[in-house]
Amino acid sequence: MKLLAFDTSTHACSASLFVGARAYHREEIAPRRHAALLLPMVDALLTAAGVTLRQLDALAFGRGPGAFTGIRLAAGMAQGLALGADLPVIPVSSLALLAQGAAAPPGDRLAIMDARMGEVYWAWYAPGADGAVQALAAERVTQPEAISLPAGRRFWAVGSGACIGRPRLEQELSGQLAGIEADCYPLARNMLPLARLAFNQNNCVSAAAALPVYLRNQVAAKPAGKSEPRCVVEGAALDGNADEPSRQGAESVAPAP
Repeated sequence: MKLLAFDTSTHACSASLFVGARAYHREEIAPRRHAALLLPMVDALLTAAGVTLRQLDALAFGRGPGAFTGIRLAAGMAQGLALGADLPVIPVSSLALLAQGAAAPPGDRLAIMDARMGEVYWAWYAPGADGAVQALAAERVTQPEAISLPAGRRFWAVGSGACIGRPRLEQELSGQLAGIEADCYPLARNMLPLARLAFNQNNCVSAAAALPVYLRNQVAAKPAGKSEPRCVVEGAALDGNADEPSRQGAESVAPAP
């Protein structure tokens, strides 16, 4: 399978190209620089692999939830590239991507991301077919106290929201919590199993239908004493770690998983 994948839903900007058994990756932790980085990353990957967009089977992108501007960027990039090359698009949940790439031992995973405003995005995943995680419940955005998980199942909490939800996880769900892996991001390098399964099940969309998923229709908290505007752009606030320093782009070539 020849697949181009990218994700910009958090501070991590990543793109990967899978060509048969070969995988090419570009990644950088660079808040607010995704728009400048993503297209050059894609161009570099295509050049390194010696292929063109029209030779690919599909595009996959992280459709959210996550940073409002980031998932807008990824969706717009997917639409433009797919339309120009006449390719199908595979929208992939950023939470599923987070769960897929976690270094935690195999088993159930609570993917949890900082949604700001005292809330978290979260979803529950378990091992699924062809090495791809599968969702056991719908994605949600709630306060950490509202996280509800199946009783009697052990899980790892993965993602930036684990720090915010730590009191809930460690106090009320301690009997089920196997561990916390907070320092991780949804990365394109982990998208192949999810995208390949969707492609084989014909769960692709047209370029026009490659849309972001926000989960929230309010971007920022309403200031005290201020009236809320009637028309609010639907979207999610930026992911946490706003002061994290930029890590220069990493490039690698490896066998595809």
